[in-house]
Amino acid sequence: MHIGVISPEFPPDIGGVETYAYEFARELVRRGHCVTVYTQCHRKGEAVLPGAEVVPSLRMRRSLDRTILDDRSIDVWHVMNAAYAWVALEAPAVVVSVHGNDFLEPYVPVAQPALDRLPGIWRSSSIRPKAERAVGAWLTRRLIARSLPRAAHIYTNSRYTERVFLEKFPACRGITSAAMVGVSPEFLLDPLADAPVGTTKLITVCRLAEERKNVNRVLRALALLKDRYPFSYTVVGDGPLRPGLERLTGQLGLKGRVRFTGFVDTAALRALLAQSDLLVLTSSIGRGSHEGFGIAYLEANACGTPVLAARLAGAVEAVQEGVSGFFVDTPEPQVISAALERFFCKRVNFARSSCRQFAAGFTWERVVDRALSYYPVGRP
Repeated sequence: MHIGVISPEFPPDIGGVETYAYEFARELVRRGHCVTVYTQCHRKGEAVLPGAEVVPSLRMRRSLDRTILDDRSIDVWHVMNAAYAWVALEAPAVVVSVHGNDFLEPYVPVAQPALDRLPGIWRSSSIRPKAERAVGAWLTRRLIARSLPRAAHIYTNSRYTERVFLEKFPACRGITSAAMVGVSPEFLLDPLADAPVGTTKLITVCRLAEERKNVNRVLRALALLKDRYPFSYTVVGDGPLRPGLERLTGQLGLKGRVRFTGFVDTAALRALLAQSDLLVLTSSIGRGSHEGFGIAYLEANACGTPVLAARLAGAVEAVQEGVSGFFVDTPEPQVISAALERFFCKRVNFARSSCRQFAAGFTWERVVDRALSYYPVGRP
C-alpha cells in the first residue's frame, strides 16, 4: 500500500507531534508499505527516513498545497494535523491523527487569505498582516469543523484527547478511536544504569514556549527546598520563555543548581534521562492547549527514570501511579514542593526496571496496528 503522510511537523524539528509523525511513518516502512511524507521545508535540512521519501513541499495554505493530491499512486492519505483535514474534502481515502492544540486552537493557518489581492485599504502593509491572521484563524477553524466529519477515521493520542475532541466535534462521533502513542525503540536500547547517587538530579524536557508547562512553578517549588536538600535541576528544551526562566532562576537564588541545555539530540537526551533521578513535568490545562498524552514521560521511563506529573489531561494515561511515577493534584509551587520533598526523603520510591517495563508496553507497533485496522483499503 502506498501511504501519503501529510505532516507539517516533522524532524529535524523537535516535539511530540514531530516524534509521532516520524515514528508512525517509520513503522509503516518497517511493515513494507511505500511511504511518502509531505512536510514543510526545514532550515536545517530534511530528516532522512530510510525506505521513505520525504518531500518538503507544504506551504501551509490549502490553495498552495492542493497539488500534492495530484499523486494518484497514493492509496491512503494519513493527515497528522487537524488543519490538513481539508484533504478529506478533496480525496476519497483520508484518515486524520489529532493531538490537542491542533484542533483546540489551530496554529497552521491553512485558510489564511491573501488580502493584498483585494483593492483598497487591504493593500496597506501595516493593516494587512494582522487582518490576514485574524480572518485566517476564523476561516481555518470553520474549515476544520467542516472537513473532519468527512474523514474515514480519526485517531487520538489518548482517551482524554478523544473525549475533548468529541465534545468539540460531536459530528465525528462513531469515526474516532484512541490509537495512543509509543516510545521510540532507541530509548529502550541502553542497559539500565543504577540509580544515581549523591545529589538528587531532577530534569524537565519540554518546549519553553507555553506557560502551562509550569517550569516557572517548578523553579519556585525548588526555591522553597534549596536550603534543606541537595539537588540539581536540568531543563532540556528551548523557546521564547527561556530568557525569563533564566532570570527567575537567578532571582530565586538557584544559580549553580539549575542548568538550561537548549535542545539536545536523542543520544544526549537518553544519557541525561538515564543520569537523572526524576523527570518533573507538571503541566496545566491551558486555554486551547493541553497535555494530550506526554511522550516525554515514556521516554524518561524507558531510561529507568520515574516521573512527577499533574493529575490532569492525558498525563493520567501516561503515568502509572506508584509504578512509573506519581502525581500532584494541582500544579502549584507549594504542592510541587511537597511532592518533591516526599521524593527527596524517599517516602516514594520507584524501581528503574518497573519504569522501563511500563514504557515498553507503549509501542509504535500497537499504535500502527490500531490505525491500520481503520484504513480505507485500496483505491476506489
